Amino acid sequence: MKVGLIYTSTTPELIELVEQEVKKQLGDGVELLSLQDPSILAEVREAGYVTTAPAARLIGMYMKAAEEGVDAMLNLCSSVGEVADCVQDTARYIGVPIVRVDEEMCREAVRLGSRIGVMATLPTTLTPTKNTVTRVAREAGKHVELVDCLVDGAFGLDQEQFRARLTDAAAAIAEKVDVVVLAQGSMAYAEPHLERVYGKPFLGSPRFGAAALKKALERKGLI
Repeated sequence: MKVGLIYTSTTPELIELVEQEVKKQLGDGVELLSLQDPSILAEVREAGYVTTAPAARLIGMYMKAAEEGVDAMLNLCSSVGEVADCVQDTARYIGVPIVRVDEEMCREAVRLGSRIGVMATLPTTLTPTKNTVTRVAREAGKHVELVDCLVDGAFGLDQEQFRARLTDAAAAIAEKVDVVVLAQGSMAYAEPHLERVYGKPFLGSPRFGAAALKKALERKGLI
């Protein structure tokens, strides 16, 4: 079994966490094909939204992974998650599921509460994640209230500084919400710490994405 991991930006910690979660779900024998293009996120950040060229390159990465023979793939950037949404008909046609890392996380947030915090270190991640939460809530027939938390200056910090910045920022919304979504996979390692500090659920996407990837492979009859 072979799966594609599609990144627009990486850190060693993110790669380690994603691969750990995928192997936890699929076993150590799974073959991983990692594709990366940091210019995609860089251009999205500069423009403030997903423009034509980076969207086209990301779709090209999906097709490259399919050509390389993956059985399914995991889109690991929430800023461009809606690009994955737009090619789902193609994914079904070619028989290679494209799984968003954050969709099941958003569904879990909706299951856990009606007041949902959305934390991100990049403004380009906030809107797509909020759109996803709103969509899955509508699909569940549930009304939710969203509370933004943009953690300025956290992107690019080392782990300890990053965790401290997230902890400080979360204080502004923790009492206002039932559950907090960590909108970027790179934030997920702070999840246990934040839950201990604030005593409520903080959801990181890699574990949910890996579980959704397994379900997609089960539907194909490969597990």
